[in-house]
Amino acid sequence: MISTVMEMPEDFLYKSVIEKGPPHHEPFDDFWIKHPPMPPSRRAKIFSPFAALRGYEEKIADTLVEYEQKKELTEGEIEELDRKLNILWKLTRNSVELKRVSVCVSVTYYILCADKDSKAYGTQGRYITEQGVVRQVTPKVLRLDEKKIPLKDILILESDCVIDGREIFAEPWVGGCDW
Repeated sequence: MISTVMEMPEDFLYKSVIEKGPPHHEPFDDFWIKHPPMPPSRRAKIFSPFAALRGYEEKIADTLVEYEQKKELTEGEIEELDRKLNILWKLTRNSVELKRVSVCVSVTYYILCADKDSKAYGTQGRYITEQGVVRQVTPKVLRLDEKKIPLKDILILESDCVIDGREIFAEPWVGGCDW
């Protein structure tokens, strides 16, 4: 059998220290009083992990995001979206109407990749769904609470809101936007 432990040279400077072995102290002897053992709760902090590179975890998470091309809406989808936006505009066009109704909607819209280090930067994006109360509808922007969403980026607009006994998007409607 081959020994994997190296023999200690006779003239090794710390031979006597190694031969004594690890120090053993009795509780409440002079050394123990001067150097009490560290409590386990404090000892664990010595080995706790830390972020050596600030922002590294976020960059890794960003690489997991799936980006895609913006979907083109069909003519029927554009008309349906236009109908829903017109209804929202009528319900929120002035402060009196806005105070009378509180329309909560769910909007799925496209947002371009803003990560300059990504290969999808400026060319691809992803779809995000936001929920909130409609505050304003203009010819270019839908404002949910404090979030402004460009109308050209909206894919899906839904609401379960009921006003005067009927769902707001369930009514029959013909025509384009009034703005």
